[in-house]
This record gives sequence, structure tokens and C-alpha cells, in this order.
Amino acid sequence: MRHLFYILSILFIVTACSSDDSSFDNPNLIEPGFSYNINLNLPQYANLATPGTAVYVNNSNVGIRGIFVINLFGSYRAWEASCPNHPPNNCSTMTLSGVTCKCSCEDYEYELAGGSLVSEFSGEGKAYPLQEYSVSAEGSNVRIYN
Repeated sequence: MRHLFYILSILFIVTACSSDDSSFDNPNLIEPGFSYNINLNLPQYANLATPGTAVYVNNSNVGIRGIFVINLFGSYRAWEASCPNHPPNNCSTMTLSGVTCKCSCEDYEYELAGGSLVSEFSGEGKAYPLQEYSVSAEGSNVRIYN
């Protein structure tokens, strides 16, 4: 009976310690540690209070090349502004256009609601989605962190 307990315990531990499938496994981008607070009452972020809008936060201490933040009808998502399909370089900072962003290197375009590539991928290997950052919102304050 004791052997059965040990076997079941080991089996439980092995299955409970599976890999994290949601981890970001992109060889092109690092995962920088940061925390940034957005006050929606400030003029530069006032548009973000409106559902369906996005802003670019151009701050050297936030992300790799800054971040894009979108308001999805009361919930917020934040994405890295450096194109995920090549290492950061002089053309990898994407530009915001409504609810999409575009890389000037290869003209890759991504949607900010889910981070998916919406243009045709012309590179070699795997096409990567946008790198997402964690977001918490309370009242007029939105915190983005990694």
C-alpha cells in the first residue's frame, strides 16, 4: 500500500510540473523587467480611456522599443513595440496605425486586439506574434509590467 502511495505521489508531481505553454519563446526578443503606470487623466493618455483606441508609449525604460497599449472595451492589453520577427535594429520599432502596428523593415502588420500577424510572412522559420506584457487596471490607472 505504501508503494502505491509513493508511485501515485511521484506521478502527480511529474504531471503537475509540466512546462508552461504560455511562455514567450521568441529568440529575437528579450523579456525586459519593468513596471510603468499610465494615468488616463493625463493628456497624453486621454484617448486610451475610449474603447477601441491604442497609444504608443515611447519610453526607454519600458519594454525594448516602447509599448503599445489598447483599450478593448474596458480591459487593456500591452504589446512590445519592437517587431518580433527579427532582432531589434534601426528599423524594428513599429508604428501605430489605429488598432494595428507595422514594422518598417518588412512591412509586417499586427493587430493589437490579439497580437497576431495579419500580413503575409516572408521570413524563414516561424512567424512570431507580438510580445505581450501584463496589465492591471484600477479606476483611471493602468499598470503595465513584466
